Amino acid sequence: MDNNYKTEVCERYGNTSAYSEHEQKTKNYTKEKWAEANDGLMAIFAEFAVCKNSGESADSNEAQALVAKLQAHITENYYTCTDEILAGLGKMYVADERFKKNIDKYVDGTAEFAADAIEVYCRK
Repeated sequence: MDNNYKTEVCERYGNTSAYSEHEQKTKNYTKEKWAEANDGLMAIFAEFAVCKNSGESADSNEAQALVAKLQAHITENYYTCTDEILAGLGKMYVADERFKKNIDKYVDGTAEFAADAIEVYCRK
């Protein structure tokens, strides 16, 4: 993680249990493990792009399955991703231009589509 991002994340979330869990879970990650976890995350966003492009809606079974896959990936690799945390991530994916730009590299509007799908998922 870029040092600027690490400082920002620590300032924002350093006092949370999710941050502590993340620190514990990832403390022994090798460069390869980080790449595997991050590549897996971005592969899910690529799947959101395909889902969006195929004309699915954010509340479709396909989109909702991708949200569940995203939540499981985050939990497995970073920290326990509760529905509350997931809802916050969905909002951040569109509100923070850095995230939006990174996610939208697959297809413009992917971040918004993923955020909408996450919102539907978290309301259930």
